[in-house]
Amino acid sequence: MGGRLFAAGGVTMSNQAMNLRAGKKLPNIIFIMADDLGYGDVNCLNTNSDKIPTPNMDRIAANGMTFTDSHSGSAVCTPTRYGVLTGRYCWRTYLTSGVLWGYSKLLVDTSRVTIASMLKKQGYHTGCVGKWHLGLGSSQRTLSDYINNNLSPGPNELGFDYWFGIPASLDMDPYVYIENGQCTRPPTESTSGSSSPRFWRSGAISDDFDHAEVMPKFTEKATAFIDNHCKQQPEKPFFLYFPLSAPHTPYMSIPSSDGRSQAGIYGDFVTLCDWTVGEVIKAVEKSGQLDNTLIIISSDNGCDENSAKTANYGHNSNHIYRGQKADIWDGGHRVPFLAQWPAVVQAGSSCDESICHTDLLMTFAEIAGTKLPNDAGEDSYSFLSYLMGTTPAGPTREAIVHHSISGGFAIRKGKWKFIDGKGSMGWSGNGDGLPGQLYDMETDPDESNNLYESASHQSIIQEMKALLQTYKDQGYSRPMT
Repeated sequence: MGGRLFAAGGVTMSNQAMNLRAGKKLPNIIFIMADDLGYGDVNCLNTNSDKIPTPNMDRIAANGMTFTDSHSGSAVCTPTRYGVLTGRYCWRTYLTSGVLWGYSKLLVDTSRVTIASMLKKQGYHTGCVGKWHLGLGSSQRTLSDYINNNLSPGPNELGFDYWFGIPASLDMDPYVYIENGQCTRPPTESTSGSSSPRFWRSGAISDDFDHAEVMPKFTEKATAFIDNHCKQQPEKPFFLYFPLSAPHTPYMSIPSSDGRSQAGIYGDFVTLCDWTVGEVIKAVEKSGQLDNTLIIISSDNGCDENSAKTANYGHNSNHIYRGQKADIWDGGHRVPFLAQWPAVVQAGSSCDESICHTDLLMTFAEIAGTKLPNDAGEDSYSFLSYLMGTTPAGPTREAIVHHSISGGFAIRKGKWKFIDGKGSMGWSGNGDGLPGQLYDMETDPDESNNLYESASHQSIIQEMKALLQTYKDQGYSRPMT
């Protein structure tokens, strides 16, 4: 897509791909996805602020590759999570706007290939720890379903050997831990909710649930998954999908992180996420498998700056990018993406090619040495060649489709970004009010110069609009074989 790769090349892509699978164990894969972490909240990515220390995320970047043009599949959480697991844009499902709730039914068809089911078939031990937010059960759930553990299908039916987590966001009821489809305690009590910044809604809660303990509990379960696997099945690779519940509301740091940032309670909460990353790194180091473990850190969308209010502290959570969570502007969906894999990825390298979270499925399939059928990963492209520092042998991603909370569309191809509608299509207002938008993201990354009415750019607008429509109509965007 016209970007550049800064890494040491070497052998050809085909030879390097073969080396991943020839005579040695496939790599372990860990994908940690923060919740509402802005691009500018990671210290090493924000040249304009050092208000929030993130030494562990910075370490991943220093020891691996930084992707500077990475995008979530949506500007809000549920649809991004769908895209992560399936390699398919969520707007192709019935959920064309908004997000799911704690009692929603499972969004992912159990017959669909997911990252977990694909890697499990290739011999991986698969685990999911954290915020699920993709629904449970074959129809809308009720409180009695949670009390009676009528919560299948869920993550286990989508390919995860083990899962521990919460149903939806940490501010959405019911507030309950679920382990392999069973509530650890039934949500038979109730909470009246809490106000900002420790905001959560009223609703059912179990007697073993404390909002302030969720992140430490997730960290404990994730590191235990790594420890147990490496002791019991050291010859077998593992995949851990670790979607954090933070720094999404409620903003709740722990005593060891209080005051660690200069960006208020939200900034302190971000440092708790960084602590979690550090604990995961320690667990992999302890196992002796760090060299052959791919660790990726990212976020499900941009920061909710209306809630975080980090600008009050001289910190821009979404860095130079316009907008915030929910928006079609880049602040809504341009996210941190840091990848460490010592055996393969050159330390301190970076890539400014455009990638999307939907690309994880195809990338992991290529690592595992398998091909996807045409009814899987419809919007997924492999970025393995970028990780390896080689020139791709095949076609790279043609374009990325962006999506806002209201269901608005944009498409990015090369340096051009076309927005098919006015304003943010999210929480940041209508902007200049023009019916469409075109931005040159190379010269105007903060989307301040709308070229929609420029006579010399009308052919580009029509080309982008036509490509977006093609992607919608044909049901896929990647090349099919």
